[in-house]
Amino acid sequence: MTSTDRTLHLKEASVTSSKPVLIDRHPGRSAQTIGLAHALGTDPALIHQPSVGVVGTKGDSQCYLGVMAKVDAIHASLKSRIGQGPGQLRLRLVQPEYTIATSDGIRNGTREMRYSLIGREVTHDALCEHLEATGLAGTIAVVACDKPPVGTLAALLEHNQPAIIMSDGPIHPGIDPNTGEPLDIISAYQVAGHADPAHREHIACHACPGYGSCGGMFTYNTMQTFIGVVGMQPLHMVAPASDDPRRVTEFADELVGYLAAMMEKGVNPRDIVQRDSIRNAVIVAMAIGGSTNVTLHAPEIARAAGYADFWKDIMTPEEFNHLSRDVVPVLTDARPYGNYSMVDIDRVGGVQVIVRELLEAGLLNGDMMTCTGETLSAQVARLKAAPADGKVIRTVAKPYKPTGGLRVLGGNLSPDFSAILKLAGVEGGLDNNTFQGRARVFEGEQGLLDALDRAPESFQNNDMIIVRYEGPSGAPGMPEMLDPTSRITTLCRERGIVVGLMTDARFSGGSVGLVIGHVGPEAALGGPIAFIENGDEIVVDLNTSTLSCTALNDPATLAKRKAVWEKEIAANGGTHPNCGIADTRLLHRARLTAVPATRGGGMHPNREVWVRAPRTAEHSGFVPMNKHRPEAIKAF
Repeated sequence: MTSTDRTLHLKEASVTSSKPVLIDRHPGRSAQTIGLAHALGTDPALIHQPSVGVVGTKGDSQCYLGVMAKVDAIHASLKSRIGQGPGQLRLRLVQPEYTIATSDGIRNGTREMRYSLIGREVTHDALCEHLEATGLAGTIAVVACDKPPVGTLAALLEHNQPAIIMSDGPIHPGIDPNTGEPLDIISAYQVAGHADPAHREHIACHACPGYGSCGGMFTYNTMQTFIGVVGMQPLHMVAPASDDPRRVTEFADELVGYLAAMMEKGVNPRDIVQRDSIRNAVIVAMAIGGSTNVTLHAPEIARAAGYADFWKDIMTPEEFNHLSRDVVPVLTDARPYGNYSMVDIDRVGGVQVIVRELLEAGLLNGDMMTCTGETLSAQVARLKAAPADGKVIRTVAKPYKPTGGLRVLGGNLSPDFSAILKLAGVEGGLDNNTFQGRARVFEGEQGLLDALDRAPESFQNNDMIIVRYEGPSGAPGMPEMLDPTSRITTLCRERGIVVGLMTDARFSGGSVGLVIGHVGPEAALGGPIAFIENGDEIVVDLNTSTLSCTALNDPATLAKRKAVWEKEIAANGGTHPNCGIADTRLLHRARLTAVPATRGGGMHPNREVWVRAPRTAEHSGFVPMNKHRPEAIKAF
């Protein structure tokens, strides 16, 4: 290298700054970055500048097939903007990095599904290592499926350097060639109990053509909409299909421009993801009839943003229910509870239409900053969001359903106030907002699946199925239960009956029916769900937002059943014998460190949720959850 080559420059305030600052160099640490610059075709004189890069998600299903093309397009756009010429970005480009994830669609109904929520944690850990060790000063993330986006956002929030997200986009609906009806993965799960194998194969072969993530208002699109509304993804990039050409052309250049502006102005993720922006995103999730998983992911996002307890610092359970019951209606006629897909929402104007409708109704705080450099209101105005079409997207005045799509429940079965019901998906069984049923207990999902396979006629009207020992610690991993809920939905429709299901596990966003998840404390930790017996009366009362077992109102009965449970625990070395086997290091880690669903169901040391402190000269580590950001807890 010449002496000129050795005089490297570091930007001070601006990514386009030309003011030189001599860098102290170390040849060992410089050698590979010089080689990498040559391999990537960038200027070796920039290797000590702040670094930027693209990250993506890979997995074993078609959800992830479109990610690499977007990552490559964004990487190429970044590369074209980097250099030392006028107007160029004086930055070091790093090669794209990928995290891995499990396909929920392929794994539902199997023991491998335990790794699904754990995949959110693995994504977070892997991306945290990449961001921190690489020292990325600017990141663009391309995400797919529903757990990796949350893990990605959590890592970006903890890193807290300029970053922006683009979801890869949804799949197009399939079409049944015999009937012309639209199909999706839920259609295939709902025919699992059909007697004709040829019909089951027919639906499976036509349900998921092409590539992209699940197309209905399931967890993927719930969370991509959430990430857009919370401010970390441009709203117009949420709904277009994965194969929309804009995702590898104009969107790539736009993302680079937005990131450059964030770096120029010093805008970081925690400047965007604030209390009111999280509230905005939760309200929109209610208005789209979104997945119950939002109450699992929002606490994890809030934690990473620096808020100790979502249910205290962001929104109380009582306020959540007030908003969903009395204030926020469902605006979208979307699958699984309705008729349309996310590409239909894109066709009538996109997520920005929904946000515009809620802003005009005064239901959102439009002053929150977003990754585009605009407030939420300003972004919607610039996008010239269309009015609601009245069919796919309804108005607040004439909604698809008069109340919001989600409800959290307390009661003697849910003392943590953790149980969650997707009210938008309930198809019957609520008489005066109340359901009374008989408990039918299964010690794990497999027992229920066996019964649905071998004796579906045994399920009777007003049964309340109990599936336990499938929580964050018990399973371990808190699998979702799309397979049994889909079969129960079909069974109920065919026989004109109502069968409910409650569990300490969770559900797919595609699940419909009277299904209640996240019941906590979970059975493995001695929650009341562990003490239910067959035939007990179970009451769901939406008037009081409670989930109760009548038998457990008697202290003597509760004490007797708890004593039996404790004896079983003691005889099995401290773990209940109905818990799943944690036979890998990752499952064992989940069992020992999982926190409750109310705290996100993630894996944290000593079952405590810790939050990332603001970076200061004195401190850059983790602090206990009760010692951070009290100043951010203010009235809405």
